[in-house]
Amino acid sequence: MTPLDYLLEPLQYDFMVRALVTTVFAAVVCAVLSCWLVLLGWSLMGDAVSHAVLPGVVIAYILGAPFALGAVVFGFLAVALIGVVRDTSRVKEDAAIGIVFTTLFAFGLVLVSVTPSQTDLNHIIFGNILGVSATDLIQIGVLAAVALVVLVLKRRDLTLYAFDPIHAHAIGLSPRRLGALLLGMLALTAVVALQVVGVILVVAMLIIPGATAYLLTDRSGRMLVIAPVVSAVCSVLGIYLSYWLDAASGGLVVVVQGVAFALVYLFSPRHGVLGRHLTASRRRAAAVG
Repeated sequence: MTPLDYLLEPLQYDFMVRALVTTVFAAVVCAVLSCWLVLLGWSLMGDAVSHAVLPGVVIAYILGAPFALGAVVFGFLAVALIGVVRDTSRVKEDAAIGIVFTTLFAFGLVLVSVTPSQTDLNHIIFGNILGVSATDLIQIGVLAAVALVVLVLKRRDLTLYAFDPIHAHAIGLSPRRLGALLLGMLALTAVVALQVVGVILVVAMLIIPGATAYLLTDRSGRMLVIAPVVSAVCSVLGIYLSYWLDAASGGLVVVVQGVAFALVYLFSPRHGVLGRHLTASRRRAAAVG
């Protein structure tokens, strides 16, 4: 079998084409958002919101409402509860995040276990990218487009908020509103990624691309290009590997992204562990010579 056959054979199946397109949608919007999550140090918040949306998605399913609505409601509920616990007790923010998101996630698991359904709701937890229908593809595409357009249009304000919220406030921007906007986009993006990797692995797609780009460049504008490109390439490769290895698609998407991060962590010219070592060695050799 030639390399071209390996590339084209999966495309003969409609479910593989839908899986690839859906995965790219999710990878791009998650990667763009991940840049600000990394810059703000909101990895734990991303973990909290991505897990806390589970009961909202299940309740929305029960009521026949859009998944995005339930996710956004519970995303903001999680943030509000974290703030209440942090501000009204001796518990610090990291502990408050852990308490709230694990409780809401567990509540979601209970709802999944007791909700009568003709479909397997476990796909919300573990993802079901190969089972994406044409209707699901349209819904995911619309949600991803909305989140991506908002993030691109507000990229300057969000970047200023990430680097210098005091200056942002001084020129008339509201850090509170910008933070709320990011949290809203986080909840919406979590819904987009649910179909691909499920609730458990959503946080990986929300953090790894931004962290990878952060090690490759010092400029936020370049991060917003590098992160989605790396994420999309890794995601497509993960889907292809899942086809040929007959393995979990969502898991392989995240594994490939993790491998890409590991390579950048080691070999990035300026910020990689080995890259810095080689640069320092060359400088010492040049100084001696």
